[in-house]
Amino acid sequence: MTKASLATQRQLLIALSSAEFQSGQTLADTLGVSRTAIANHVKQLQLLGLDIYKVKGRGYRLAESLQLLDAAKINQLRLNGAPEIVVHNITDSTNNQLMQRVTDGVIDTLGYTLVAEAQTAGRGRRGRNWYSPFGASLYFSMYWRLEQGIQSAMGLSLVIALAVVRLLKQEYQLDAKVKWPNDVYVDGKKLAGILVELAGQAHAGCNVIIGIGLNIRLPKQAAEKIDQQYIDLNTVTVQHIDRNSLVAQLQQQLVAILTDFSHSGFDNYVEEFNTHNQYQQRVVKLSGNEEVEGMCLGVDNQGALLIKTDMGIKNYYGGELSLRLGG
Repeated sequence: MTKASLATQRQLLIALSSAEFQSGQTLADTLGVSRTAIANHVKQLQLLGLDIYKVKGRGYRLAESLQLLDAAKINQLRLNGAPEIVVHNITDSTNNQLMQRVTDGVIDTLGYTLVAEAQTAGRGRRGRNWYSPFGASLYFSMYWRLEQGIQSAMGLSLVIALAVVRLLKQEYQLDAKVKWPNDVYVDGKKLAGILVELAGQAHAGCNVIIGIGLNIRLPKQAAEKIDQQYIDLNTVTVQHIDRNSLVAQLQQQLVAILTDFSHSGFDNYVEEFNTHNQYQQRVVKLSGNEEVEGMCLGVDNQGALLIKTDMGIKNYYGGELSLRLGG
């Protein structure tokens, strides 16, 4: 899609955000395009998960109000000296786009952040698709670097999850939990997922792309797209949710916690994780190359999951592992 087309689409969304229906002709005249172009833009936005009412004789209107991400507002909200935050309208994957910028040498600033309104190829852990409807969530990717290499990333995804937990507690007074190794839960349902991608060597500098998907207000059709129990922020709080503010606050939390992690490792976060462990002292099943069942005892100082079985306490590291309740 061209820049001009993206600009038209954004203007269309602003017009549709009003409480009144807008006729196709009025929208076409206002935006300086044809009625066919308006109809095509509406169809594309609907395919991206946006709920738009279309009533013959009345025109179009968004089913619910929509706050668009605004790069100028977001960058005004970030702390002085904080890295740039870039906003895309629609992209394949914020992680893909950010990794490409790092690979091309375009950026090397710790904390540089890229967010998008929608993803057409959003990715979760273990190669799963990440449902990314337009304007319904945060699709957030941030750059970091570990100078001690990939080996120093032990516990990294847990620390990132704790940054999200801290933000939810601070801004919305939510008692969020972390499901090892990379999900954030509220009321026993998934609110956010984390995808960490590393590029580097075991004992040399390592580039890190941190992807976070945080559900804000998912559309009704989400139930047809998501194959596990989920929840969104709009469901668990009555407070106003400002997505622009959330982006700046999340960057701030991550930069602070990762600065400490880069110097001190995971030792300082073992107790905090175990306090917020979704399955602390509960019977769990861990599936991978083999299936293990036992009591979840939290994590050790490298972020490995500790499970007490009939054979004693065993530790398990991240990878192609799936954790769920047992018993």
